[in-house]
Amino acid sequence: MTKKKVFIISHSHWDREWYMPFEQHHMRLVTLVDNLLDIFKHDPDFDSFHLDGQMIALDDYLEVRPERKPEVAAAIRAGKLRIGPFYILQDDFLISPESNVRNMIVGRDEAKKYGQTVPLGYFPDTFGNMGQTPQMMALANLKTAAFGRGVTPTGFNNQTGDADYESQYSEMWWQGPDGSKILGLLFANWYSNGNEIPVEPDKAKAFWDQKLADAEKFASTGDLLMMNGVDHQPVQLNVTKAIKVANQLYPDYEFIHTNFTDYLKTLSEDLPKDLSTIHGELTSQETDGWYTLANTASSRVYLKQTNTKTERLIENQAEPLATMAYPAKDYPHDRLRYAWKLLLQNHPHDSICGCSVDDVHREMMTRFAKSREVGRFVAQDALTLLTSRVKTTDFDASAKPFVVVNTAGYPKSGLTEVTIEWDRRNFSEAGTIQEQRAELEAELAALPELAVVDHNGQAIPFRVVNQEIGFHYDLPKDSFRIAYQAIEITIALNITGLPAFAWEAFGLQAKSVAAKAVEVAPTTPSNDHELSNEWVKATLEADGSLTVTNRETGKTYHQMMVFEDTGDMGNEYIYRQTADNQAILSTDFPMETTLIHDDALGAAIKVVNHLQIPVSADETLIKEEKAIIDITQRTAKRSAELRPLDLTTTITLGRHSKQLQFETTLNNQMRDHRVRVLFKTNLVTDTNEADSIYETVTRPNHPAKTWQNPTNPQHQQAFVNLHDAENGVTVGNIGLNEYEILPADGTIALTMIRSVGELGDWGYFATPEAQTQGAFTFNYSLELHDGSDEQRLVSYHDAHTNQVPFSVQATGHHNGDLAAAGNYLQLDAPAFEVTSLKRANESAGVTLRGYNLGQAAADLRVNFKDETPQVVNFFEEPLADKAIDHLEPAEIKTLLFKDAEVK
Repeated sequence: MTKKKVFIISHSHWDREWYMPFEQHHMRLVTLVDNLLDIFKHDPDFDSFHLDGQMIALDDYLEVRPERKPEVAAAIRAGKLRIGPFYILQDDFLISPESNVRNMIVGRDEAKKYGQTVPLGYFPDTFGNMGQTPQMMALANLKTAAFGRGVTPTGFNNQTGDADYESQYSEMWWQGPDGSKILGLLFANWYSNGNEIPVEPDKAKAFWDQKLADAEKFASTGDLLMMNGVDHQPVQLNVTKAIKVANQLYPDYEFIHTNFTDYLKTLSEDLPKDLSTIHGELTSQETDGWYTLANTASSRVYLKQTNTKTERLIENQAEPLATMAYPAKDYPHDRLRYAWKLLLQNHPHDSICGCSVDDVHREMMTRFAKSREVGRFVAQDALTLLTSRVKTTDFDASAKPFVVVNTAGYPKSGLTEVTIEWDRRNFSEAGTIQEQRAELEAELAALPELAVVDHNGQAIPFRVVNQEIGFHYDLPKDSFRIAYQAIEITIALNITGLPAFAWEAFGLQAKSVAAKAVEVAPTTPSNDHELSNEWVKATLEADGSLTVTNRETGKTYHQMMVFEDTGDMGNEYIYRQTADNQAILSTDFPMETTLIHDDALGAAIKVVNHLQIPVSADETLIKEEKAIIDITQRTAKRSAELRPLDLTTTITLGRHSKQLQFETTLNNQMRDHRVRVLFKTNLVTDTNEADSIYETVTRPNHPAKTWQNPTNPQHQQAFVNLHDAENGVTVGNIGLNEYEILPADGTIALTMIRSVGELGDWGYFATPEAQTQGAFTFNYSLELHDGSDEQRLVSYHDAHTNQVPFSVQATGHHNGDLAAAGNYLQLDAPAFEVTSLKRANESAGVTLRGYNLGQAAADLRVNFKDETPQVVNFFEEPLADKAIDHLEPAEIKTLLFKDAEVK
């Protein structure tokens, strides 16, 4: 009789920061690794320790114990300490596609320094798993992924459900939307099913009787996986002794202290043919809906907003600008890697999810700031160099040239601002600082009427935003700083259809200088209640809601931009409406409106909605929190005391734009509540589409029959969409990652802010800063389209490009090797969403990465110096069987151009 094998893997799931500040966890990590290095020396039967799949734990340890690096390296080479493949254990859905990839690249690169990595995509406690995981693992040379959530069977937060998310075994095939398939391992009894194994025979017998039965209930083979550890668990020093006891007690089993590499090798040889296949994203869709943890997408929303802006800065500005500006030898790989590592340190699931104690999230904001400043430095330095190469000598000698660059991967339109230095006085020049300022003030008062011209001398519409005298300084690379005062003129202009990775030069000059007349298309007048152009008409109704008409189709939508406030007696993980179950709507309160401007650039209206809402939940909530009453059993209501909550929204419509843009500000001084903005579509449809990780994912509007949670929150990146055969609505956002579809009337509900007072989970941890009190600004957009795939994809691209500002730089008069208007590369691929343009890691080349936004195969046409690229994986290794000029549905594609010097 063949013995069943029990594979025992020692580990500790290491949340870098969570219910204690980082340094508290950090010091315990030092003790853990110290103990490991000791046990490696003194217990020859101790096979190895799995360091939770994340390389950052080694960085953290060696920061305190640098003298032990040789011991650590020796333990890794000997297979005692098992590392990688990731840098951190991230939250899939709340970071960008590129952040997910860079986590793998940085993790692989860090692990290579030591010589080996665990060949396993490791997602033990990710709050849901992205649907593109199979394809992404394949593109990182990983054939297996292990995860703890999203699929039945399991003994943690899941119940039996639909076949797409149900497996008869803890081993299964996992297939992505593109057809990629990998082996999936579910921690069906959690990643602690072999924790703290008793040594005493009687206790060991009781322990193993239960644990073996639990594992065998789900295992597809006789290879039983036991995870010897749990969150922040110290290493079990006597685990090998406990294994010897187990082998004595159970002669029909072989208990082995082992590692994932050996376990996966044996498992792969024993797998049966009847494994289930699960499909797409795994987010506990077929449960009661209470513990999907999707509401972490709105917890501490300021983290999400800051993360999105930092990602866009590094991914979509600093890297493309550096690629376009520098020769390969000067590309700032080191600075960008530093910025990425700082950013990734904020991406673990308990960090970016906003579900830790206040100290953790305060430290995150410092990391964001550091990463952002590095990104700003790289982007500005590259932009300055790039614009110095653009020929500007065709502008009048009196003009002040500036260059606008689109670093998004799709043609971009919209308003941009630039501040032009009209004249300056260096402190080192004659006269006192005060005398210099007086001269500048006189010049400012006598400024001529101004004009903006393009590189062909055509005057174009613009708006003066501000004129002032400011103090600044230059920091030359070869001399001491130069302090000065200058007349600064800030202008706004409308850029229309600037291609991907393209630039165009403009000039600010006196209107008296000869220029071709401004060409302004006929406009539809706007007023303080209406915005209108050739595509869109938006009317502010008496109740403060917006009525929006698609002029192309004639379809009109009512009750849009309605603000909703509800009580929240949940926690950082989960929204739970207070027991009064009442929603406060902006349409029940007064509002006021002002026309900000209406000119050749477009129009904007300011709307102020004056709500009255409760100051907090009632006193019951704090009692229930301290008593650790599960949120599903709470009874708190909202306070009877009301205070004003004013929401000020600027609605902007560009003269030739299909997209309405919204900026809402509020000063939140209330607690225990949630604010959303609602867009009622009245579209009858069973599904919605949302921007996810390398995927436009289709999700059902109605939850499963097992669902008990009254709400159905979902994750998004840049947009969510509802459409039928004739009409559609796309709501975009910047850093607002939670939405919900209210299927009764097709309402898209976008969460702006959620205020709660505790962490939640396994105890009571007060988090007063999670009440998110203070001033906040929220940016989002609305684009209407017909039912065609073409227009829908355009709206998706527009939502993406709306997150990437134009890069604008004033410059001087100079010759250059770049024309006044040009492209770094030519991209013709309506379905291709670019996520990265950067210098290759392993060569002097350039990589372009993106994915198919649509559900159908599509063409991919990229021209870079007429060079034929290679299709490569995430590590820039060739993929010989992939077409260069074709995209399969949901395909992720990276192109490597080897000869990448611009001439």
